[in-house]
Amino acid sequence: MTIRILLADDQKLIRAGFRVLVDAAPDLRVVGEASTGREAVDLARSTRADVVLMDIRMPELDGLAATREIIADEDLAGVRVLILTTFEIDEYVFQALRAGASGFLGKGVEPVELLAAIRTVAGGDALLSPKATQGLIARFLAAPEDRPGPTATMLDALTVREREVLGLVALGLSNDEIAERLYVSTSTAKTHVNRAMTKLGARDRAQLVVIAYQTGLVRSPK
Repeated sequence: MTIRILLADDQKLIRAGFRVLVDAAPDLRVVGEASTGREAVDLARSTRADVVLMDIRMPELDGLAATREIIADEDLAGVRVLILTTFEIDEYVFQALRAGASGFLGKGVEPVELLAAIRTVAGGDALLSPKATQGLIARFLAAPEDRPGPTATMLDALTVREREVLGLVALGLSNDEIAERLYVSTSTAKTHVNRAMTKLGARDRAQLVVIAYQTGLVRSPK
């Protein structure tokens, strides 16, 4: 299956470089280019892209605001946003996660890592750059919210194994790593993750991480 990509960056040269890289992969295809955040939202609707590579600093509507609009649109429920920016700073990571982005990478990432990230996000997994560490995620989750978050009672819907898997997801483990830790197959680990997502109403792994911390299943490091 071909993964459809929308490129959103205000610099034409950068978009051109990404297009060459993405289109060279047999399973990926660029279906649109946006130079502003507003255009990114509009093209997300018209192209039905699977993944939006989203810059942060863009005119009309910045990438974070554009991400929020895309994620809030029920008609775009299957669209994943991968933030790709020069500015890997804490506040941007916080805002990207809150906006609903499924991934966050710096533009200095290696080409092979970017292609792998696109596939990871398209598959429903969350992905953060090495600079966006587990402690950074924890700091984001510890920040006050304007609305009440998940409560511990949400976890009652999970089996003991699903709770265990949720905790490992929150620690940043991949399905392969979870499988190795629990001595099960990767497909079994993925099944547990997907069931936890369904029961908790999580859109992707990033939301599972949020729920794991906000319900107290996993504690922020001191």
